Amino acid sequence: MGTGTVLLVVLAVLAAGGVTGTLVRAGRREAEAEKIRLAEQARVQALRSMEAIWLLGDREFEEYVAELCRRDGCTEVRRVGGANDLGADVIGRLPDGRKIVVQCKRYAKHRTVGSPDLQKFNGTVRDEHGADVPLFVASCKFTKQARAFAARRSLVLFDVDLLGFWNSGTPLTALLDLDIGRSGTNRKLQPDHDWQEQLSCLTPRPSSTPGTSMSGSTGARRNDGGAGTRTRTRSHPYRSRGH
Repeated sequence: MGTGTVLLVVLAVLAAGGVTGTLVRAGRREAEAEKIRLAEQARVQALRSMEAIWLLGDREFEEYVAELCRRDGCTEVRRVGGANDLGADVIGRLPDGRKIVVQCKRYAKHRTVGSPDLQKFNGTVRDEHGADVPLFVASCKFTKQARAFAARRSLVLFDVDLLGFWNSGTPLTALLDLDIGRSGTNRKLQPDHDWQEQLSCLTPRPSSTPGTSMSGSTGARRNDGGAGTRTRTRSHPYRSRGH
C-alpha cells in the first residue's frame, strides 16, 4: 500500500470519527431538549388537571386533600379544619406510622402564600398537634421568603405545581422528599384570562369555519368594574373563588 493510500485511509478514519462525535453531541442535545419538553408538558398537564380544584370552597378543598391522603395509604385521616383549629385542617398517619398534620390554603391561582401564614402554622403544628410531618398545601405559589422560612423550620410545602402532580396520581410519599426551597419557584401564575391565553398557545386550535364567530365558542366578554378592572370569559373553566 502506497504512502498516498495510507494517508487517505488515515484522513478517512479521522473524518469518520469527527462525524461520529458530532452526531453523538447532537443526539445528546436532542435528548436533553426532549427531556425538558416532556417535563414542561407534564407540568402544564398537571396544572390543567387543577381546573376543578380552583372552583372548590375552603371546606371542600380540605376534604379533597384528606381524600388524597387516604388514596395514598394514610390512615386515621380526619378533616379537622374550622374555628379554633390551631392551624390544622387535616390530620392522619402516613403508611410508616408518622403523624402528618396539614394546613390547606385554597387561594386563587395568581395569589401567593407568605411567611406570616407559615409562621402561624409553625407555631402550633408540632407543639399543639404533635406533627412528625408538617405539610402546608396551597393552590397557588409560596413567596421566596415563605420558602426560605419553611426550609429553616423543616416545613413541607406543596405549591400549585406539586399539588397538580399529587392530584394527577404521584404518591404523597414520593413528593414529601422534594425540596421546594431549591426546586420550587415563587413566580405567580397568571390571572384567569391571562392563563387561558397562555394555555391556548400550547394547544392547537381548529380553524374557524366561515360564518362562525370566534366569540361564539368562548362566550361574550364582560367588564368586572372596580379598581384593577380586567376582562374574563364567562365560560372559562379556571375561574376560582379566590380569597
